[in-house]
Amino acid sequence: MDDRFERYGPRLFYLEGKTAVRVRDVLQWAELYSASPHHVADDEIHGVRISTIFLGLDHNVLGPTPILFETMIFGGERDGEQWRYSTWDEAEAGHAEACSLVRRSFIRRVS
Repeated sequence: MDDRFERYGPRLFYLEGKTAVRVRDVLQWAELYSASPHHVADDEIHGVRISTIFLGLDHNVLGPTPILFETMIFGGERDGEQWRYSTWDEAEAGHAEACSLVRRSFIRRVS
């Protein structure tokens, strides 16, 4: 593969277990990505959904460390907030923190 692709081409990944693996061919990526799991965690707390997924496409286009996972909150006073991570373990920890934020928001609101 030519150096231009390495520098400027899309940085595509699929999961092998909990490890992100880079793929340089778009068609191969589409096949592997569609066959791999995308959800790290998905919870509902007091009607608020917290979802953490594997994105498959590096969202850190200018930096060397790929950003491949995202947590989002749907509903409640934190609706639309999101955080992104590089690894599965960071995503799991971030999901747990987002769940705690939603719980604390609910407790504060009903107190």
